[in-house]
Amino acid sequence: MNDPRRNEVSAIGHDPRALTAFYETHLEAVQRFIARRVSDPHLAADLTADVFLAAIQSAHKYKPDRGSPGAWLIGVARNVVNAEFRRAAKDRTVTRLVSGRELLDTDSLADIEARIDAERAAREIYNAVRQLPRRDRALIELVAVDGMPVVDAGRLLGISEGAARVRWHRSRRAIKSQIAIAI
Repeated sequence: MNDPRRNEVSAIGHDPRALTAFYETHLEAVQRFIARRVSDPHLAADLTADVFLAAIQSAHKYKPDRGSPGAWLIGVARNVVNAEFRRAAKDRTVTRLVSGRELLDTDSLADIEARIDAERAAREIYNAVRQLPRRDRALIELVAVDGMPVVDAGRLLGISEGAARVRWHRSRRAIKSQIAIAI
């Protein structure tokens, strides 16, 4: 049997009139729910909008046997508010960590910039390796990073000695063509 509550909710994802009716019916309950949890009116307005956006996006998941559309929407609101609380807590943690550190002096900043410049070539190589197909990247990593002979790396990857040597050669050539330094 087709439950009219399911139709009411599922229609909000594609029917503007259904969304308007749903919004008008449930707006006050959502605003009260949010107002009990946040004190900033701008945040409350943003969260209210986020609740209805989330409801539109998840309308297809509504199950009438689990409760009324209003109860479902309050569940959506709860998830939206909790996500905001988690995000705000993370922001506070980051702010606390950053504010607890001393600002960099000129010498320290110059040292960091020098290290970044010195590692530029390594970053270029890593970026070039990331561009390789996964199977070739695995071979390059086993040989160049882990120091394994090409033949052993090929065996480990389940490819023949000849195929391993060809992939090694082609991968090195591809890397060299992408960077300005020799390997």
